[in-house]
Amino acid sequence: MKVTKAATLADDLVRQLETRIETGALNPGDRFPTEKQIEDDFGVSRTVVREAFARLSARGLLESRRGAGAFVAPAAHYRAFQLAPEEVEAIEDVLKLLEMRMGFESEMAELAAKRRSASDLAAMREALAAMDSSEEVDGSVMADAAFHAAIARATGNDYFERFTSFLGVRLVPSRKLYLQADDPETHKAHARTINQDHEAIYAAIEAGDPSRAFRAARAHMQKSFERYESLSTRG
Repeated sequence: MKVTKAATLADDLVRQLETRIETGALNPGDRFPTEKQIEDDFGVSRTVVREAFARLSARGLLESRRGAGAFVAPAAHYRAFQLAPEEVEAIEDVLKLLEMRMGFESEMAELAAKRRSASDLAAMREALAAMDSSEEVDGSVMADAAFHAAIARATGNDYFERFTSFLGVRLVPSRKLYLQADDPETHKAHARTINQDHEAIYAAIEAGDPSRAFRAARAHMQKSFERYESLSTRG
């Protein structure tokens, strides 16, 4: 899967318009330049402008008013961290997110190894069993998400659980894209590798070994990064 030129141009345009908002060049309530003005100023097509506007709207930075144009949203300077589904459709975007998750997942596994309860371990084992028995993509994806959610709960910190849920929802379409890219036998081979990684994380958490859990989770995320990175080189 390759990133299109239009998508890359839209990324650049979004960043430049966001910078204008962050620096105060565009303030809440201000009208964005017209599509034609942006086309001329940035040297992009109308398709690129509309894609950028759609992304800004999804991020809560832009609101459209019928007959009046596009305006900077009133709460643009106070928005929470968000990820719209279309922002993680390209492999390059998934890779950026995985880079961020690498540290997050490692720290989470380390805390889980210190704090896990018997019920936490049971939930992890149940997810592992579901992954091992699943023969279709949707089942594998949901069991994967359930395993990471169980680790998050084991930290005893509800912010880990909430953020893991937030990220998991946005990564599911991309994981499905990856798993569906290959024939069933190749998918099974990938699933076995992923399950082995999860077993290593579980074993470290069960043993109450924080350092080992940290290393196992980081190794798992690194392999995930490399799997997605390989997609960018496919035709």
